[in-house]
Amino acid sequence: MTDRVHAFTDDALGEYDAVALAALVRAGEVSPEELARAALARADAVNPRLNAIAYRCPQPRPAVAGDGVWFGVPAFVKDNADMAGLPSCHGSAAITARPAGKDDRFTAQLLSTGVTVLGKTTMPEFGFTSTTEFERGEPTRNPWDTGYTVGGSSGGSAALVAAGVVPVAHGNDGGGSLRIPAACAGLVSLKPSRFRHLDNAQARQLPIKLVSEGVLSRSVRDQAAYHAAAEMYWRNPKLPPIGTVEGPASRKLRIGLLTTACNGLEPDAETLAAVTATAGILENAGHTIEPMPSPVSAELVADFLQYWGFLAQMSGVTGKLSHGRSFDPARLETFTKGLAATFRRRLFATPGALYRLNRARADYDAVLTRYDAVLSPVLTHTTPEIGYLNPGVPFAESIERVTNFVGYTPINNVTGSPSLAIPAGLTAAGLPVGVMLSGPYGGERTLLELGFLLEAQAPFPRITAAATGS
Repeated sequence: MTDRVHAFTDDALGEYDAVALAALVRAGEVSPEELARAALARADAVNPRLNAIAYRCPQPRPAVAGDGVWFGVPAFVKDNADMAGLPSCHGSAAITARPAGKDDRFTAQLLSTGVTVLGKTTMPEFGFTSTTEFERGEPTRNPWDTGYTVGGSSGGSAALVAAGVVPVAHGNDGGGSLRIPAACAGLVSLKPSRFRHLDNAQARQLPIKLVSEGVLSRSVRDQAAYHAAAEMYWRNPKLPPIGTVEGPASRKLRIGLLTTACNGLEPDAETLAAVTATAGILENAGHTIEPMPSPVSAELVADFLQYWGFLAQMSGVTGKLSHGRSFDPARLETFTKGLAATFRRRLFATPGALYRLNRARADYDAVLTRYDAVLSPVLTHTTPEIGYLNPGVPFAESIERVTNFVGYTPINNVTGSPSLAIPAGLTAAGLPVGVMLSGPYGGERTLLELGFLLEAQAPFPRITAAATGS
């Protein structure tokens, strides 16, 4: 029997998205304090079953000024973004919780939208795996069915948004960490182009910048509003502006249909059906759909794994420098240790892997000259049950499960290209399925326009009192 959890009720938050709530605040119909109280009450009601909150602010942290587009809207920040007064433990038991002394660069950009921050959300250790579960401790659960994973690594944020605690929450994406939980939880999320927004400190130290910052939301317009607002705080002059996107465009596009994952796997039947149905909607709207091969080399999987292992190795080696002398590498999880060991076994393969990963951008760009966008699944199969991807599973088994689950999303992290995950219906078991629209570097505007079209033609499923009969 499905065990759904939601917090939607007849309070100040209602079922509004962030854009609507901000409009109510501006009109004086509701106050930021009322919204924060409602969100905290909702959190109290559902978090004991979801385990999605890592830390709560002693007091809600309101925006300093009221000119942000989302002034007064309650939100949460992921546990790997430094925010003054709250710890950043990156989901790891190896780190001792200590409040950060200041906001990081991206956190300041996020706060410029005017949100009221209520706390920080759960994530797997250093964001290395695609489920928000822990070797020691309770998992973060999917509000659509608490027996299933909500994905990762921005899983806590996804759980709170899908359950209706807040309309938006921060996440970031270094291999699918926004798009995977969006697909598992029936949400929308845009991984922007590399260097589109400001970065947090750790991302700036990487030899290849995989991580992009963003938010999870229940509507496309919240994604569009967020990225337009972030540009008002800081815009990269080397990228075309996204600007204000308010609906679909009239121009007809050539869209590549990618069903074979970069590891050679095909999606399961329900995932393929969702992608095929989405292609039909786009085709009926006048767009041309054309099957396409993978835009990157088959070597990307092994090369990405080698770099992934390098990041795990560095997390242990530099832990005391990055997180304080109390950092305890013995408390790292089996999955993190396994990744690091994989890197060490193939140490001399690293230069070639880095070279090919850097070259992947050119391969992708060459293929994308023939398409305005690419439609694909987010994941190769539907959402698994809690435990299947647990980081305590023997590493040889867990890495195979993770890489077979995440077959599409790393392409955009390696190439730096933008990618939008949107809901595409429910499985027979009542769990969301996500599809992905990716584009050329700097092409976020087109993806959002397509997202508006799909949302209008096939409204996204929601967990609400009416939908669940509760």
